[in-house]
Amino acid sequence: MAPAHVKDRGASMRSCRALLVVFLLASVSPLAGQITLGEYAARRDALASRLGDGVVVAFGGRAPVRHWPPFYQLPAFRYLTGFLESDAAFVMVARGGNETSTLFLARPDARTALYNGERATTESVRESTGLSARYTDELPAFVDGLLAAGLPLYSVGDFQSNEFSAADSLTPGRLFARRVQAGRPGLRVQEVNGLIDQLRANKSEAEVSLLRTAVEISSRAHEAAMRAIRPGIRESEIQAVMEAEYRRLGADSPGYSSIIGSGTNSTILHYPAGTRQARSGEVVLMDVSAYYDGYTADITRTVPVDPTFSPEQREVYEIVLEAQKAAEAQIEPGVSGAVPAQAANVVIWAGLERLGLIESVDATFDPPPGLCPGSWSNSDGSCPQWYLYSYHGFFHGIGLDVHDPTHFGDVPPYRYQMGDVFTIEPGIYVRENVFDGLPDTDRNRRLIARTREATLEYRNLGVRIEDNYVLTSEGLVRLSDAPREIADIEALRARP
Repeated sequence: MAPAHVKDRGASMRSCRALLVVFLLASVSPLAGQITLGEYAARRDALASRLGDGVVVAFGGRAPVRHWPPFYQLPAFRYLTGFLESDAAFVMVARGGNETSTLFLARPDARTALYNGERATTESVRESTGLSARYTDELPAFVDGLLAAGLPLYSVGDFQSNEFSAADSLTPGRLFARRVQAGRPGLRVQEVNGLIDQLRANKSEAEVSLLRTAVEISSRAHEAAMRAIRPGIRESEIQAVMEAEYRRLGADSPGYSSIIGSGTNSTILHYPAGTRQARSGEVVLMDVSAYYDGYTADITRTVPVDPTFSPEQREVYEIVLEAQKAAEAQIEPGVSGAVPAQAANVVIWAGLERLGLIESVDATFDPPPGLCPGSWSNSDGSCPQWYLYSYHGFFHGIGLDVHDPTHFGDVPPYRYQMGDVFTIEPGIYVRENVFDGLPDTDRNRRLIARTREATLEYRNLGVRIEDNYVLTSEGLVRLSDAPREIADIEALRARP
């Protein structure tokens, strides 16, 4: 049972799931849950008020130079404009707290239209968005004219996710900024993605509505997979079941690459669904969710290949579930992100010691280079033994990106706030090769001697449980209601 202050939607919804999905889809489409033109304008006004005077240039995503996957708009560009075609740009001029915005479009091409359909024109964009519109070949002269008036230049980094912003340095937007700087020595260009992240962390009612629908559809897909799993099923078959279910319910696509791992693959954090057959005595870890009208859920379930959990699977699963509930119990407005993280970690660490996988919660090992980076390691270069089995963060936001900005983890005040939408995803992963590559030191030899038997008992067992939440005036609400209690999972698996 969820902690008392956590509203668990599952208990009241499981008897009317199909009707609820239909209701949610009807309430979101075509008007109620969509982002209005007024909301897009308010976002641009909010950015302008934070910047002062200046010129903001943003580039949307490029048309794919491949046949799959299809084009999806970059999150920051979509957030400010709502424009969903490729090869577009956007210029906002802020003066005295007011802003004027112009979209720049790729010129329509008659030949390309035969393959891909008609593109938007400047006239159609003005009618549909209320924004001024030009074509992208006019962009350089347009920006140059604004800079000639002495306005500073700001850019919006054109990358999919903050996680890849440093590595993705040759994007069209960043190359454009460098060309502008080359023509104007001394011009500073400042990226404003941090300010946009602050805005994106505040989810509006319309955004929460879209996320609720994405989560609801994803929950139903997880249930479909639980019913389908059996010895001999391939990981790719499970993926097909889940993706077919959420497409049937109106989702646009996967929210990210589907992660489905059976047996030893369950211990690989982002294992892409492959062709391995699930075997009796194993678990299947499914980190799979739907993308709906720009917003993505992120749900993970771990279930046995057999109808019921084995004793070893049950032990590990119960530790992970207890850790998730311990984190839930700590979350309320104003709480630091470190507080629920520590609550979950304490449960995980104690559980690993109880299973005999680590010598103690304070015990350490000597890692090979690169295994235990940054804040994970101790000052003497050693690493906590629990890191061998639990080595990722348990919390992140969801929204336009599967790892969306949050108040508690990415932007000030670095505390939970009303309206935060996020995941809690503790995990334990017992790899059969967990000791491979460890340096031959006294500390490591002692660790292996004392814990080898336990690693063999629980080997090739990965368990992650991930749910989606929104923090409201009524408390923390768990949005994802796919079965997570062992009894509920086994009951669903037992149905014909």
